[in-house]
This record gives sequence, C-alpha cells and structure tokens, in this order.
Amino acid sequence: MSNAKKIEVTDVILRDAHQSLIATRMRTEDMLPICDKLDQVGYWSLEVWGGATFDACVRFLKEDPWQRLRKLREALPNTRLQMLLRGQNLLGYRHYADDVVEAFVQKAADNGIDVFRVFDALNDLRNIETAMKAVKKAGKHAQGTICYTTSPVHTPALFVQQAKDMQAMGADSIAIKDMAGLLTPYATYDLVKAIKAEVDLPLVVHSHATSGLAPLCQLKAVEAGADRIDTAISSFASGTSHPATESQVAALKGTDYDTGLDLVLLSEIADYFRDVRKKYHQFESEFTREDVSVQINQVPGGMMSNLANQLKEQNALDRIRDVFDEIPRVREDLGFPPLVTPTSQIVGTQAVYNVLAGQRYKTITNEVKRYLQGGYGQPPATVNADIQKKAIGNESVNDGRPADLLSPELNKLREDIGSLAKCEEDVLTYAMFPDLGREFLQQRQDGTLKPEELLPAEQKGKDRMGTAVATEFRIDVHGETYEVAVTGVGATGAGKRKLYLSLDGMPEEVVFESLNEYVAEGGSGRKRATEPGHVTTTMPGNVVDVLVKEGDKVTAGQAVLVTEAMKMESEVNSSVDGTVQAIHVTKGDRVTPGEILIEIG
Repeated sequence: MSNAKKIEVTDVILRDAHQSLIATRMRTEDMLPICDKLDQVGYWSLEVWGGATFDACVRFLKEDPWQRLRKLREALPNTRLQMLLRGQNLLGYRHYADDVVEAFVQKAADNGIDVFRVFDALNDLRNIETAMKAVKKAGKHAQGTICYTTSPVHTPALFVQQAKDMQAMGADSIAIKDMAGLLTPYATYDLVKAIKAEVDLPLVVHSHATSGLAPLCQLKAVEAGADRIDTAISSFASGTSHPATESQVAALKGTDYDTGLDLVLLSEIADYFRDVRKKYHQFESEFTREDVSVQINQVPGGMMSNLANQLKEQNALDRIRDVFDEIPRVREDLGFPPLVTPTSQIVGTQAVYNVLAGQRYKTITNEVKRYLQGGYGQPPATVNADIQKKAIGNESVNDGRPADLLSPELNKLREDIGSLAKCEEDVLTYAMFPDLGREFLQQRQDGTLKPEELLPAEQKGKDRMGTAVATEFRIDVHGETYEVAVTGVGATGAGKRKLYLSLDGMPEEVVFESLNEYVAEGGSGRKRATEPGHVTTTMPGNVVDVLVKEGDKVTAGQAVLVTEAMKMESEVNSSVDGTVQAIHVTKGDRVTPGEILIEIG
C-alpha cells in the first residue's frame, strides 16, 4: 500500500443526503438535537448548507436559511462546516453580478461556513473565478470542483486540465463531484491517479450511490491516492444518496487507510436519523432507490427525487420513465452539459415539457433559451442548431463570460426590497429568489409564515393538508385527469352547496350546484379551452407575469404570459392573430393545463 494514509470523511447528512432522498425537506429542528454527537465524531467536515437547502428553507419550510446556518455553527463548534456553491449562480438559477457573488460569499463565511465547494454546471471555469477569489479573500477553504459526467467530449485529459487550472486559481483542494453516480470503479481509479500525478492538492471523491457502484468507486479512489470521501449516515444513505458512513468506515478499519472514526458513535447517530426520516415519509419516492439505469438516463440523485416529487404533485408520475428517457436526448441537443443544478433543472424541466406536451420543444423554457444564447457559459459540445434556431431565432449568442454583461446590482437589490430587509442577509435572500424572497420577508414581518404540514407516519385516509377525507376519486375531463378528494360539505342556500375539497393535492373551497359543474370548469372556475384563441398552458404551475392587457393587438407566436413550473419559467404564446378580449389570470395564480387563461378574438 504505497499510497497508504488516513482517509478523511465529509458527512453530507445535513445537506445532500436529505436533498437526494426526501426532496430537501429536513428541518433545522430535526438537525440540532443530534449536533452534539455529530460534533464528537471527528469528521473532516460536515456539509450543512448550500445546494437546494436555501431554496427549500424559503419556499417550503418557511425558515430563514441564514438563521439555520448560525444555529448549526453554534451547535457544531469543533467541526468544519461546508457548503455547496454554484459559482456565479450562487444558490439561485441565474448568474449574478460579481458584487452579489462577493457579498454572498463573505456573508456565508461570516455566518459560519469554513469550506466552500465551488462548481460550475458546465465546468466553465470562468464562472467560478469570482467566487473562488471571494472565498480566499474571506480566509476560507476554496474547494475547486470537477462536475463528472460522460459524453464524447468529457475525457480524463479534460478533467486533469481542469484540476490544474483550478490549482492555478488558488484552490485549496479538488473535488470530483459525481452527482449522477456515473463513475465506475476502474474509471475512478484511472481518473484519481491521473489527477494526483499532475496536481499536488488534497483530492475528494463525491459520488452518489444511484447505480450501486459508489462504495466500490470510493475504495478504488482510496487505493489510487484520494485523500477524502463524502458519505452519509446509513439511515439517509444509499439509493440516490451516498455510500453509508459506517460501511465505509468499517471497510477501511484496521488498514493503513483507517479513518479513525468510532462506529459505535456513528451507529447512535444513525438511530437518531432513522426516526427522523419517518416524519418525512410523504416525500419518499420509489425513484430514489438504487438503479443501474442511471448509467443510461444520467439523472442525478437530487434531481430524481425532486422530479418524482414534482411530477407526483402534477399528477403525472406515471410519465416519469418517459421523462427519464427524454433527458439524455435533451442533454445531447444542448451540447452534453453535466446534469447538476441549474443545468439538471434546465434539462429536466424541458424534458418534462416535451413529454407532457406530446411534442418536443413545443414549449421552450426561458432558461433553455438563455442557455442557448450563452447565458450560462460555454456548452461542452456543439448544440443542436435547429433547436437553437427555434429557441432564439436570429438573436446573437454570447461567447464571453456571462457575468461580464451584468452591471453591479447589489445597491439596486437593497433599494428594491427596502425596509423588508432587516440585514444584508435578507437582501441576499431576496437576490436569490426575488418573488419568493419578497413573499417570505413580508410574511415574516406580518407574522404569517406557515411551513408546509408534515403528515404523521400513521396517518391514513387524509389528504396532503391533513384533512380527513370523505371521498377520493379520479375524474377525466377533456383528456385531463383530476385527483379529487371531497373533505366536507355545507349548505349555503339558494339550492347551492359548499364543497371543501382537494384537487390534485391543492385545497379548494367552492360553491357550485354540483361537483360535476366544478370539475367541468377545471377546478378554478375557469372554463376549458376549446377555440384557437383560447390561450392555455401545457404544464401546471403559477403565473409569473401577464404580458398583455385587454384590447392589445397580438400576433401568432407572441408571448402573452410567463408561467413557472418546477422552478423554471416559460412563455405561453398566442396561437392566433387578434385582439385580447379577456384575461382570466393575474400574477401568482395557480393554473392547470386546458384552462382558458386569456381569450383572443
């Protein structure tokens, strides 16, 4: 064992493990009671922040993500805290101006982050330079990251060069981030050997267990000279998560690679999280189990978990295999980007649109359009010219660093959010998610923050809102299927009856003469689209913006609405020339396919 050395461990239980298995829903209240034991283990670091945790805190849990970080810092005084940072994207889904990136990194450092794992979804290193410099300026550990993927253009030589470039950038360590579980044991060995031969920095292997190969990959990585592995406590391990911490510790115990970690203590921590996981049963999915087909569809663990959850909410879970089949095709059209946030969402959401619409690229999301204009950086390979033409027409493509086109924006963000921001961290929350952030800060000020409810594990015969269900059934209307749960009735007079019900998981309170009338109008009171001038959407979602007003002249193909589904925005276009006769939605409305949103005559 010529490369023998003690192997260090980063545990991802407080970030990537629950992001991969329960759609990032673990709450801070379930983390803090076990922190004392986690702090005793002797991990090299604990990954506790970044990735999708910031979004989930604000969007679903109604927690302040900065407050979570401060509480964890206080509860884990002896352990390095690590975060995942998407380079120029930070924790949002667009590129931010350099002043926002610098401010965010500094505030994350101030609030407790010691190690920044910095990556770019396209491995375009121009997009991590500002963040890496900011980490170094803050006096923290900058970990340069290779997003591992397979394609005709992703070769070991390319990854070695990337590692050398990041070393020149000032990286303190290098991470191989295998977010989809695409590594195989011998490919891992060869890649680690090649990087260690050229780059004298600590090397970390982060590999999801999706294909079942990650424990073997880590063992070969250790033999090839890797310094550190990412694992997850066993109760949140395997499947689309990571190799189990205890298993890897046991595998190396008594060898020259011994981690030195205490299996008894780790087992106590695993017992705690086994009970915690039961609270989040509603976010479990059959699609987060180990499945070697990831070597075909290339879907990362966190993406698979969230895709399944989102499709379930949209009553389209039966189409998930079609979506998995479509993802590699979209990825090839876009020049083989690695599938990691935000490109995983960009590719995944476009694949969902293609499948549910029954026609590829009938609707193209704004993010795909931005990607094809160079808005995220340089695609790894040539993109499909026909799709690019359809998406952006004759608009120019930027081949420079996307952030070079952005003016400083921090002062404007401060001005826009105004007194709702009580500190600089609030401004940065607003920067990440403008509409969501503003709503969160307003609700916090009003004292109306309400986290989504968790269903008790033993709860049966109740809907997602925890209400006793009297009747549940499915109804097909004009080719659309509705999951209806009637939760109560009441008399309102004049021959009408009030119904309390859940439609596709969304609570409703309506007054109709009959349930048939309710369903015929699509659940929202909006009539069904039957004419060419009836503007509708192909995906359930929320209205982000209405681009026209009554009386406006529009042409076929003109964007009249912007909707958001699965965190991605897309334009809804008119299919006819004409005049806007009526608008039935406003910003923030929930919409479903087939409803008349705008009438054009």
